[in-house]
Amino acid sequence: MRRLVLVALLTAAVPGCFYPADRGRALEAKVDKLGADNARLEAELKEARSQLVATLPKIDEKVAQVTQALQSLDTAARRKDADIGVQFQKTVEDLSQLRGQVETYLYKIGELEAALGKSTEETNQRLLALQGTEAVKEAEAKKKADELQRPTEKKEFLALAQEKSKAGDVLVARQLYNEFVKKWAKDALVGEAHFGLGETYFTEAKCREALFEYGKVVQDFPKTASAPDAYLRSSECFQKLKMKEESKLALEELVKSYPKSDAAKTAKTKLAELDKKPAPAPKKGKK
Repeated sequence: MRRLVLVALLTAAVPGCFYPADRGRALEAKVDKLGADNARLEAELKEARSQLVATLPKIDEKVAQVTQALQSLDTAARRKDADIGVQFQKTVEDLSQLRGQVETYLYKIGELEAALGKSTEETNQRLLALQGTEAVKEAEAKKKADELQRPTEKKEFLALAQEKSKAGDVLVARQLYNEFVKKWAKDALVGEAHFGLGETYFTEAKCREALFEYGKVVQDFPKTASAPDAYLRSSECFQKLKMKEESKLALEELVKSYPKSDAAKTAKTKLAELDKKPAPAPKKGKK
């Protein structure tokens, strides 16, 4: 029963997200405007591409006419040279005009694509800025993580995430751990990935987020190697949150569930310290 209470506390430790109403409305207004700008650029780009597609068959037709005119030169004796020259000249002019239109469309498409790309980038940057520095850091970490070559083998993938975490690159490590959980959702190593996620939050002193990940370990992956350490870390997090009873409960469950683990030895020491009664304050002497 006590274990169920502890698990419930751990898995309920999902951090709440508070976003001020005025900033929320400002963000929505910015998003709407930027979205409208992007939609307009996309519409113009679509129209320019349609015009180009409609023009290309006309060019093919004119090229065919020029080819036919050239082939008919050997039968020029049947027609007047002047007539052939006029027809040929008109065809060449039409072809030149169509080529000019294509160049204009291509230039316009290039400009629109560049403007759309710039607008999209500005939209993302403004959204991140409105969301705060934390969101900016996470976006940068995602970009950095995307540049990494992912191992195809799950153990190597997990090792890469652990390596990044130990190196202090916790945001990149978090990206990798989350990817691992999604990619190998039913694998036993997911427990280690959740513990790794907890460690990235613990490093940043985000105890509520860390508790949620440690809770996933002890509830869903009790046989994973880091399960005892998940209890120990949970106790530390509860202690930092000034939840002393819950901190002690985590230590007790650790000793009970994993009595032979190194983490249990540490837990016993901590429990012994907690059980020591503080020395009574000396009585003040009467005057």
